[in-house]
Amino acid sequence: MRPALLVLAAVLGLGGCGYHVGGHSDLLPATLQSIAIPAFGNTTTRYKLTEQLPGAIGREFLSRTRYRVIPTVDQADAVLTGAVVNFYTAPTIFDQKTGRAAGIQVSVIMNISLTERKTGKVIYKRDNMEVRQRYEVATDQLQYFDESAVALQRLSQEVARQVVSSVLEAF
Repeated sequence: MRPALLVLAAVLGLGGCGYHVGGHSDLLPATLQSIAIPAFGNTTTRYKLTEQLPGAIGREFLSRTRYRVIPTVDQADAVLTGAVVNFYTAPTIFDQKTGRAAGIQVSVIMNISLTERKTGKVIYKRDNMEVRQRYEVATDQLQYFDESAVALQRLSQEVARQVVSSVLEAF
């Protein structure tokens, strides 16, 4: 057999093996056209993250899927609800001179579910989803810049990516 035919046969054979790039399948019911994402619940003392999460997840759904994100729960085909159940920070790097933390890791644990509004059927549910984000803290007090707000923004974007991917892939 010619080498070109072997390559063609291999390419055609791979097309039918079920291989696909992660993050590109959509296992949600075809009847879903719109998703509402109400404010997240919060059992922690940190409030800024729960304010950012619905918007970040909504933007991620809009940029990566065919679904419309709508503001009203009673008009949506599905409702994505979530709650931040734990939020903690831990130093990861210490400055040798001052003994102060120079690197911080933020971890957030959430419960997420996507429910079909008309039937009440839970389409996707993930409890204790953990997402982490690291940021650095300037040890020089003259150059100190609190990067925690930026870290929370990056964390909310990472949560959004993970939530949308796992909902679509039904992980």
